[in-house]
Amino acid sequence: MPALRRRALVPGQPGPLAAQPSPLVLPTPGAARPGALLPADIPLPRPARPGPRIGYRDVLRVPCARRLLVGTLVGRLPTAMAPLALLVCTVKDRGYGAASVLAALYPLASAAGGPLAGRAVDRYGQPRAFLACAALSSTALVAVVSGPSRPGWAETCVLVAGAARPPLESGLRALGGTAPGSVMPSREHQQTALALDAAAQEVLYVFGPLMVVVIAVTASGYGALLATAALGLASTAVVTGTPVSRSWKASPGRLDWLGPVRSARLRILYAAMIGVGMPIGALTPLAVAAGARFRLPVLAGVLPAVLSTGAVLGGLLYGSRTWPGTPLRHLTVLSAAFTVGWLPLTAARSPAAAAAAAAVAGLAMAPLLGSAVALTGVLAPHRAVTEAYALLVAALDVGCALGTAAAGLLPAPALLPAGAGAAAAVLVLARRFLAVADRTPPASCPALEGVL
Repeated sequence: MPALRRRALVPGQPGPLAAQPSPLVLPTPGAARPGALLPADIPLPRPARPGPRIGYRDVLRVPCARRLLVGTLVGRLPTAMAPLALLVCTVKDRGYGAASVLAALYPLASAAGGPLAGRAVDRYGQPRAFLACAALSSTALVAVVSGPSRPGWAETCVLVAGAARPPLESGLRALGGTAPGSVMPSREHQQTALALDAAAQEVLYVFGPLMVVVIAVTASGYGALLATAALGLASTAVVTGTPVSRSWKASPGRLDWLGPVRSARLRILYAAMIGVGMPIGALTPLAVAAGARFRLPVLAGVLPAVLSTGAVLGGLLYGSRTWPGTPLRHLTVLSAAFTVGWLPLTAARSPAAAAAAAAVAGLAMAPLLGSAVALTGVLAPHRAVTEAYALLVAALDVGCALGTAAAGLLPAPALLPAGAGAAAAVLVLARRFLAVADRTPPASCPALEGVL
């Protein structure tokens, strides 16, 4: 957005509004009313126009952007590594059933504890909260196998490790997303940064499990668990060492105990994200069933990997140009595309067709998640930005868990477009209520902070 100048008042001379005396009408929180007057020394945002094309190089040139992106990506590797590392580390002593329970507890605890950790970040700042969470989570992971062999010890450690996992992705989105306080200089930078983050995140679920397998084969299962804990702690230190992370603070003020959930608009968005997560979670058991149907067991791993590959490609293509429209409009269109994208997979009649269809389904996934993050930043309370992003991740995790459970009980491919279609329906039905996002001034107008 072009620079906005303040109009100075010369002492002893009338101001620009002196010739037209009228009461000043300050805008109410949310959006300025058409025709409202502001004091002459407060700049007004100009009408939104298509911004310049911002590429990935422009985003990575922003100070600390590379360090933040790499640090948070490495810091999120434990999310993809820990379940498998717990499985391979404990299966010999506990058996497959008990080890699988441990692996499932970690993401569930992470979904439950993420919003609380996000609230701590908003209250105490990123360095203190992130480092405390990372130290506790890494220690608990190591203690799973190095502590006493008492009943319930390993389960307790896994619950603590998952619940205390630092919400680095939420912190990155608070720093580089659409919420106030973003380090990105414009909306176009923010949109490209969120698309890059969403695409890069999918890479974690391809390389994370692969790293666990390599370490377990070359060293041991305990080595894989130790590497998971060490990566989480070291990458958190890298992120919190950046100047922007040390200086970031949420807007001051008190927030009730419900936090972002108090917002009806955010509750609608979270409900839609549960629907988005359902086909993602349902794909794993459905891929196992497809492998059995086609007598090709490797398909159980191929389909999720191909879905992530399609998401990476779609995210990179989406972020390679500047798209017109608001985050709400993007999210609504992409949720419809996500629904349609699952239809070819339900009709696949061969392994090759199933793999190609999974790639098609993934094309809209990363752009959709990036748009959801952008809309969350617009709707989130300024005093609970990180917590709002963490709740978005939790809603997606809940949807994935529901999808996995539903597909395990009823392995019907129709579940894939059904969940995504429910999310699209929620967004379409609530589009007028959510349309406040279309009228919100850009977060990159610091001159309006404290006025709107």
